[in-house]
Amino acid sequence: MIFKYQSNRIYHANQQGKVLAEILFPYEEGNIANITHTVVDDSLKGQGIAGKLVQMAVEEIERSHKTPKFTCPYAAKWAEKNYKKC
Repeated sequence: MIFKYQSNRIYHANQQGKVLAEILFPYEEGNIANITHTVVDDSLKGQGIAGKLVQMAVEEIERSHKTPKFTCPYAAKWAEKNYKKC
């Protein structure tokens, strides 16, 4: 699966251009990037894609010398289990 990176967004789209998986992490004041939205199409559920999106977003945020904030409910649960800096 190929993920595309844009400013504050990582996503996967099918050949027709339909977005099947996406995470949004807009920057806020200071050094914060807020993970606000994670969505995975039903056709891809159960494959660990949402967790992979959050991990990739955290890595991208940290590469940009920002601190992740987890307001998306899924991302917040992921962070409790997987992000040691919380």
